[in-house]
Amino acid sequence: MMLPTHALFGMLLALPVAALAPEHSAAALAAGLVGGVLPDLDLYAGHRKTLHFPVGYSLLAGAAAVGALLHPTALTVGATLLLTAAASHSLVDVFGGGLELRPWEGTSDRAVYDHYRGRWIAPRRWVRYDGASEDLLLSVGLAGPLWVLVDPPFRPVVVAALGIAVVYTASRRTLPRIAQTLAMSVLPGRVPPSLLAKLPDRYSAEDAGRDDGTERRA
Repeated sequence: MMLPTHALFGMLLALPVAALAPEHSAAALAAGLVGGVLPDLDLYAGHRKTLHFPVGYSLLAGAAAVGALLHPTALTVGATLLLTAAASHSLVDVFGGGLELRPWEGTSDRAVYDHYRGRWIAPRRWVRYDGASEDLLLSVGLAGPLWVLVDPPFRPVVVAALGIAVVYTASRRTLPRIAQTLAMSVLPGRVPPSLLAKLPDRYSAEDAGRDDGTERRA
């Protein structure tokens, strides 16, 4: 699923805390937002493996929740929400598409890496791919209650996330072609080869049709 959906969902997870412990609402909402975004920082470094830990985040979130219940502070509450949102992000990605450059083609059998079992979890494709119309619908559905219930300082974040979701959905089908053009025609000779080598192989023309989600480089 697309990043705005994850960000909004992370904030939504904080709403019960904001209602039950309003003194920690700002910390909870901010942590939920960060936790919802955090796993996707691995986009160009082993996407859905390097920072996606469906089991690890869940265990840490449970331990952090015990600490927050015993000693509720902005720090313990924030840590709990950050880890819970990161765990939710890693788990929810299983219900989207795979890792291929054009996930609407449904050729990849890799959704999220399960470090605990040492294997990839296959995509369920309940949401066909990130940026699909149903993904946007999810973002809209999450943004509604957030707009009504969060304090004014967080409302611009909700609006910005929803705006990004709309733009991303509208442009999603053209992004692979733009990415390949940049990787194959524009960037070579203009950026250091060491930097270009860090781009995932799915952006190269010869790997665009790979159906297993693998990449040549580790």
